[in-house]
Amino acid sequence: MLQISESVFKKIPESMILCIARFAIAAVFWKSGQTKIEGFSLDIIAMEVQLGWPHLKETTLFLFEHEYNLPLIPPMIAAIMATVAEHVLPILILMGFFTRFAAFGLASMTLVIQLFVYPDAYPTHATWLAIALLLMYRGAGVVSLDHVLSKTK
Repeated sequence: MLQISESVFKKIPESMILCIARFAIAAVFWKSGQTKIEGFSLDIIAMEVQLGWPHLKETTLFLFEHEYNLPLIPPMIAAIMATVAEHVLPILILMGFFTRFAAFGLASMTLVIQLFVYPDAYPTHATWLAIALLLMYRGAGVVSLDHVLSKTK
């Protein structure tokens, strides 16, 4: 059986792990947010850009009214809050700016989705939550605005 020394894995730079984690969680939520709007789209991987004023799709409000069934929050407000969060929080995470706060926001959204929207999708949600918790625990790493700004104090 092949054994790989623990020290080999410890040579992987933490900053690389955190950058990949930041990209992964940001991509998931950004892509989800993009499905909720029309008039503006940005997919840097697919090299697709549509500039315009974003607005909610009719299907987004329909989903929040009839499928998601969130308690306490009116569907229109929930749709707007989720859509804005799915655009703003990934940008903050990618920039590594207020990373722990943004990761907390995505973790909170993940828990709401798990508890009230798609309870059977726990393997996916556990993955998102693990990444968000890693970023809350370790921060953005050295390749981030958080790191740069902490050095200027």
